[in-house]
Amino acid sequence: MLFAWALLGLLAGCTEKPADHLQRARDAIFEKNPDEALVEYRKAFDLLRRDDSPQAQVLKARALKGAADVYWLEERKVKEAVSVYKELIQQCPESPEALEARIILAELLRMHYRDLRGAIDQLTQALQRNPPQGAELQYQVAKIYFELGDYAQCELEARKLVERFASSAYVDDGLFLEAQAVHMMDGRRQEASRIYADLRARFPDSELAPHALVEMGKIRAEAGENEKAIELWVEALKTHPDPALVQDYITRARKRISNTTPEAVGQKAAAFDHKMGAHHTPRNSVEAMGGTAEEAASDRGD
Repeated sequence: MLFAWALLGLLAGCTEKPADHLQRARDAIFEKNPDEALVEYRKAFDLLRRDDSPQAQVLKARALKGAADVYWLEERKVKEAVSVYKELIQQCPESPEALEARIILAELLRMHYRDLRGAIDQLTQALQRNPPQGAELQYQVAKIYFELGDYAQCELEARKLVERFASSAYVDDGLFLEAQAVHMMDGRRQEASRIYADLRARFPDSELAPHALVEMGKIRAEAGENEKAIELWVEALKTHPDPALVQDYITRARKRISNTTPEAVGQKAAAFDHKMGAHHTPRNSVEAMGGTAEEAASDRGD
């Protein structure tokens, strides 16, 4: 009798389907039991391991994605999450889950391993699938190249964003990043200024517009055009989120102007002579030492 019950138990176990384990895994996550969820995802994957049917591939991708998400989102185990996301990409490269895995993996590689080139590779692979968030991913690629200090490639990637995703909400971000990259390269300050001006002209209501004005002012100041820089910064004060910072730029530019103009130099010279009349006779040595005019005349033998 005991043998019969055991056999029935085994038969019942054999009838369990991968979808059943996936549902139990989701239930375990809802009940805040990530370890149990991982067990169920692994059971589902084990049942699907040797099944190459299209339906099995769909469930396999869900099981791997679910397990990787538990490692990352529930348990914050980066190493394990990275490993399972990579397995998902390898096992089910064309699945929607693999696309999501590449995007998450890129962020993990960048933030936790400083593997910027690896992050770029994952994002580039994701972009080849023409995902709906393509503009955002293209911006991320350009930004990582800037972080690497590869300003020439950053410029190319940012320009690609502006041209390929012209109707997206990331175009002003792309223009700003392109201008930043160009500004970092020798001899291209004026080109950077033109790109900032283009951003302002095309997107006057963008939150980046006042920042573009500030950067244009910096470029003018670098060229010694402090008056022009101040004009741009005064304009930026109207909408910039940090007016104190902009005012500091203006104050420093005014000091530079004051310290370098001929009038200021003349004023400094006159400051040493402010007590002298227009026709005052130059002092002799006695006067210079603090003596009176009478003492000075006596010294001359008058």
